[in-house]
This record gives sequence, structure tokens and C-alpha cells, in this order.
Amino acid sequence: TSPQTMQRHSRGWQRDGRRVVLVPTMGALHEGHLSLIRRARKLAGEDGVIVVSVYVNPTQFNDPKDLKKYPRTLAADKELCRAEGVDAVFAPQTLYPVGASVEIGENDLALQFEGEHRPGHFAGVMAVVAKLFHLVQPTEAVFGEKDFQQVAVIRRMIRDLDFPVRLILEPTVREVDGLAMSSRNVRLKGRLREQASVLPAAIRLAKESVGDSVGGLKRRLTRLMEAQPDVSVDYVEVVDADSLRPVRKAVRGTRLLLAARVGPVRLIDNTAL
Repeated sequence: TSPQTMQRHSRGWQRDGRRVVLVPTMGALHEGHLSLIRRARKLAGEDGVIVVSVYVNPTQFNDPKDLKKYPRTLAADKELCRAEGVDAVFAPQTLYPVGASVEIGENDLALQFEGEHRPGHFAGVMAVVAKLFHLVQPTEAVFGEKDFQQVAVIRRMIRDLDFPVRLILEPTVREVDGLAMSSRNVRLKGRLREQASVLPAAIRLAKESVGDSVGGLKRRLTRLMEAQPDVSVDYVEVVDADSLRPVRKAVRGTRLLLAARVGPVRLIDNTAL
């Protein structure tokens, strides 16, 4: 729970020549997180170290109500980590000293989509990930593909600030109906959970529409999702997978990004076209 203790352990592992792999999470672990942990074990090998961080980072929430409602299940998370052979769970009470005033900004990838709809979100993400990199000192860090824009921003941060960390991307794990696994899904009850299945339906339609103009595709996907009474779309976009710049035609290799609210729950998803 202590950042200083975490860093002391990390320096010891580094002196011993052990490979350290970080899996950053905000807890409420599910099968998607476990897939990241299993990938981390393959990377670390039997003699390496896996560190799973569990920290609900307040600086990446622009809605205080969303922060308050975010599920916190540390005892269960630790049991899952123990069962998966995780070497250390880093679960600090806070990572920010009183009066913390330093931010990290990114002025290209972070300005649109999630950055537009959640002001300050990516500054919070970069701050906490930079802190975790300094404290854990991993060789690799494993992230899920579901947060595609977040991964792009962190990859840019690693490049521009010369972090000696390799970012590993793991595919999205999905429910039986195709809904991307998320800690927020536990808040989808009854009819809301049924309506949430329209997001994977939109993804399937997009995959069947490769070659179409983006304008027409965006309108069809929006109509499909908002035909559900409790679903409202924040954005639907097709972008270049590297630059995240919008494209005019949905061709192979581009990326669909979408975000929608299902009742009070905001969900994001993406897929390669």
C-alpha cells in the first residue's frame, strides 16, 4: 500500500536482474483483467515478477458521481490475483501528495473523442501511469485493447518522455453476447443489460460495412443504437489506427471507436475493420 515500499521492492528486483511486468487496473477485476495477468506471466516467465496495481484514480474522473459509484472490491481482487500467481498487488490509498500540482499533457491524440467528452481525463491517466512506471519500474506493461485511445496516448507518452517500458496490447475479452467486459457492466441491470447488447451489434454491422463511406455508416450505427430507449450515443467514428485521425472511408485496417450511455452507465468499445 506504500509507494515508497513498492519502489524499494522494485529496485531490489532490478538489482537481482528479475523481469518485472506491470498490469495497471482500477480493480473490480474480471476475466478481461485476468487475460492481461496471464499474458504478463508469459512475458515474465517463471522467475519474473508480476505486479498488479489496484487504484481507482480520482484524477481521471471528470464526474464525481462516477468516481463515487465505481466498484471497489479489493479483497476479491487480491484473491483472484493470488489464484493467478501474481507476485505483488500494489493498492495505495493515494498516489498524490497534498497540494500536488504537476500534470502531464498530450496535445494531439488526447484532444478528441474521450478527451472531448471527459475533460481532464487523459491528463489524469498519464499522471497515474507515469507514477506507476516510476514506482514499479517494469520492463513491460500490459494494457487491454478496449481502451484503444488510452493505449495510443500512453504509447505516445512512453515514446516522447523516454520511459524504458514496452507497452503490450491484449485483445478485448467479451461476454457471450459480445459486450466488452468492463467493471462498469455490474451497474447494468435488467433491461439496461439487454439494451447494452446493441453495442456489439453495432460492431458487427460495422465489420459487415467495410468499404462504405464513413458518413453513412455513422448514421446507420447511431440509428441502430439509439433505437433502444435508454441508449444515447456520445460518438461514433472511424479513424486511422495510428494517428486516430478520422477517415472518410471504412477500409481494412481502420478502427471504429464508439461511446454510448446505457441509462446512467457510459460504455466505450472499438474494433479493427
